[in-house]
Amino acid sequence: MKIRKGDNVIVIAGKDKGISGKVLHAYPKTSTLIVDGVNIKKRHRRATKSGQHGQIIDKANPIHVSNVQLIDPKANKGTRVRLVDKNGKKVRVAIKSGTELAS
Repeated sequence: MKIRKGDNVIVIAGKDKGISGKVLHAYPKTSTLIVDGVNIKKRHRRATKSGQHGQIIDKANPIHVSNVQLIDPKANKGTRVRLVDKNGKKVRVAIKSGTELAS
């Protein structure tokens, strides 16, 4: 998976298409991400103690990796990513501009 925690991404498909945000969590086993402000669902929480009220909480749910693209730092648009070998280390490079992405 070429997208990591802390990357800025833009949603390219689904109900939140066009929204950009920061990756909060990445789950490589299921190829999903949790992006800040994307795929928000309402969850009803029951009161756990007497005298406490129930709540409706907005919770960010995972989105599949194929529905997002990394944001190119130069063009500020979505781009695909290529892995390039530099001095024995794999480095992520944006395809549109050729700039190296922070690891």
